[in-house]
Parts: sequence; C-alpha cells; structure tokens
Amino acid sequence: MIPTTMLQTIMDLPVESKIFYAVLLFSWAVYLWEAYLAFRQRRIYRTTTHVPHELGKIMDSETFEKSRLYQLDKSNFGFWSGLYSEAEGTMILVLGGIPFLWSISGSVIARFGLGPEYEISQSLAFLTLATLFSAFTGLPWSLYNTFVIEERHGFNQQTLGFFLKDALKKFLVTQCILLPVTSLLLHIIKIGGDYFFIYAWLFTLVVSLVLVTIYADYIAPLFDKFTPLPEGELKEEIESMAKSISFPLTKVYVVEGSKRSSHSNAYFYGFFKNKRIVLFDTLLEDYSPLNKGSEGEGDQEKENSVPEESNAKPKNKKQGCSNPEVLAVLGHELGHWKLGHTVKNIVISQMNSFLCFSLFAVLIGQRELFLAFGFHDSQPTLIGLMIIFQFIFSPYNELLSFCLTVLSRRFEFQADAFAKAMGRASELYSALIKLNKDNLGFPVADWLFSMWHYSHPPLLERLRALGGAAKQD
Repeated sequence: MIPTTMLQTIMDLPVESKIFYAVLLFSWAVYLWEAYLAFRQRRIYRTTTHVPHELGKIMDSETFEKSRLYQLDKSNFGFWSGLYSEAEGTMILVLGGIPFLWSISGSVIARFGLGPEYEISQSLAFLTLATLFSAFTGLPWSLYNTFVIEERHGFNQQTLGFFLKDALKKFLVTQCILLPVTSLLLHIIKIGGDYFFIYAWLFTLVVSLVLVTIYADYIAPLFDKFTPLPEGELKEEIESMAKSISFPLTKVYVVEGSKRSSHSNAYFYGFFKNKRIVLFDTLLEDYSPLNKGSEGEGDQEKENSVPEESNAKPKNKKQGCSNPEVLAVLGHELGHWKLGHTVKNIVISQMNSFLCFSLFAVLIGQRELFLAFGFHDSQPTLIGLMIIFQFIFSPYNELLSFCLTVLSRRFEFQADAFAKAMGRASELYSALIKLNKDNLGFPVADWLFSMWHYSHPPLLERLRALGGAAKQD
C-alpha cells in the first residue's frame, strides 16, 4: 500500500505535475510490461533447443537452430535498444528537452528575421531538428542491426555506402512529405474555427489516401527497382486468378528487394479499378538473384562495383517459392481484398483518427497540459498535437494496438481459409513452411508474448487451420 504521507504529497501536487508524472510512470509501465513479455519469449529461445515432435516433419534441426539463434539475437538487441529508447525519452522529458528544442527552433527562424508570431515556421524548424536528432541517435542501432545481426544470419545484402545513401534518401523524402503536410495541417487547425477538428480529420484522410495511391508508383521506386513481371506462365496464372474473383488487376511488378535483404514479401495496392500486385524477387524461386550463380553478366558487374567481401552471399538452398506456391500466397493476399479486410482497416483507422481529433479539440485549450511539459509562456499547436496524441492518448493507443493485433490474426485466418477455398490449401501449406524457413521464423512462441505481439498467427496454428493439407517430405 502507498503510505498516507506519500499519498497526501501526491494529492497536493499541482495538476501539471500530476500529468507529467502520470505520463512518465505509464511510459515505464509499458516498457516493463514489454520487457517482461520479451523475457518470457527469450526463455523459450534459450530452452527450446530441439525440434518439437509436432514440427519434425516440417522443419529440420539445422534450420530450427539457425532460427532460434537469429531470434535470440534479435530479442537481445531489442532489450538493449528498448532500454536505451526508454531512458532517452525519460531524459528528454525530465531535462526539458522539448521546450529546449522549441527555443532553439525559435533562434533558427530568428536568423531569417522571423519572430514568435511565425509559429508554423518555428514548428517546421522544430520538426526538422527533432527528426535530425532521432536519425542520428538511431543510426548506431540501425547500423548494428543491419551489419551485425542481419549480417551474421545471412540476411543483409547492403554495403555500408548503400546503407548510408539509402538512409539519407529516406530522411530527405520524409522531410519533403512531412513538412508541407504539417504546415497545412497546422494552418487548418488555426483557421478552422470551432469545427477545425473535422477539417483536420478530412485533410489527414485525403493525405493518407493520396500517399497510399502514389507510394508504389512515385515514392518506392526512389529506393528500389520495380520491373513488370515478364510474360509467361506465372503472370498468366496471376491474371487468371485475379479475374476469377473480379480483382481489377492492371499490373504485376517485381521489386528488387534482394539488393537490401533476403527477406521476402508480397502486397497489392491501389484504389477502385486500378489495382497492382508487387512481388519481391526474393519470393520467387525462379526469379531471385540469390539463387543464381555469379557467372552472369549482372553478377560480374556487381563484383566489379563492390569489394570481394560484399554481402551478396551464395546460398546452398533455393530461396523463395515455386509458382504454385506464389499463387497460393497471392490467393491469401487477394482474400484480404475480397473479404473487405483492407476497407475495414481503413474505416477503423479513420474512425480512430476522427475520435482523436475530436478529443484533441476538447483538450488543446487546457493550459495545464503545456505547463506539464515546460511550456509556460506559449501553447504551440504542434506541441499540443505531440503532447495529446503521443503522451495523453498513450493508454488508449496501447489498448487499441492490442485490439488491432487480435483483429489482424482473425483476418489472417480468414485469408488463409479463402485461399483454401480456392483449392490452394496444399500450396499455401508448403509456402508458409518455406517462407518461415527463408525468414528464419521461430515456430515456438510463449502464449502471452504471441497474444500481445503477433499480428499473424504462429506457423503451427495456421498449418492446423489448413487441416494438414499437405504431407511435407
């Protein structure tokens, strides 16, 4: 129990102090909860050293051990990076890092003859400095993750030069999108009157739809090479499958993901009658460069352009899925579309966004919120957005995240069932096993960790739901 004197001391604190300490305590509570869950899962990685009997037919001991060590490394890394992140966030709050950076932003715009009345300009300077700080403090962790952990386990395909160039490009593209969007949002909030929250919500809705529409055509190609899937049996089968469920497919692309990582993926995008499918080259057994030798002209060119210790490592086994398995994976993805999962996720996201903007409209006038985070003389709109959306809404955000995780697992089972109904259960069964092996997924999970974190059901649960559709060799 809390001693009476301590309880009285807490009750006597000003409202702004109660808000500050409540935010800080909740942040650490979430961190400790996450650390506890990760500890439970790490215990599974450490103690499960042999392939369980029920996995004997689908996973060999060598792959099992590789996946165990990979996930253990990732979990250990996550512990230290998470601890650093939480400590950094606490120090920023306790030492007044947010008002300090806001003051620095004011000094920056003052050099251009702009005063405090130019709040939007100061907000953009603040955002730029904040993202710069985040990029620099996160860089060592990202480097370690890529060039130590991913490298050690055979996934990294990047050189240091490529990595740094990619990081710079991401930062610049992010600024090109973030700054004008934020500027317009702040302007809408300021001129919107009593119903500004409706206009702000509609603006963010339009921005999100535009970004989803243009991402794969104009943004993603800045980082990866997209090429049309060559004419042939696979493309014909994909088009036939799309037509059979009235999916308005217009193009099928292959993205050169292998230059960055050997992890694989597939997705579709677009609205209305303009849908495209994107396949990672690492997903396609007959297409992945990671399956090819180094005699080809393209490989010789790569050898000439990077040192011999380049990360493009030969593999002893084939990467990716066969054509029938790729079709089964796409059957699953198209199931998400046919069953309305994409639309449902958009609706949920926008309902949440509207609710948050509505509550923001109620809370933005509370001076105590700004005082709690060190803003005694001003109440900048951008800082209000940060305080309310990031800190005040954090309990709600945690609950919503868990509910969406549960919903996502339900959608995954439904999409698997859709592919099964298309007569592709056997191929999906074998594809899931291959993808799990290629990505070194560990098939054994702590039930509590899995329940809280896994947006996709564990491998065994998905295979059982498919009804043991295929007997693997």
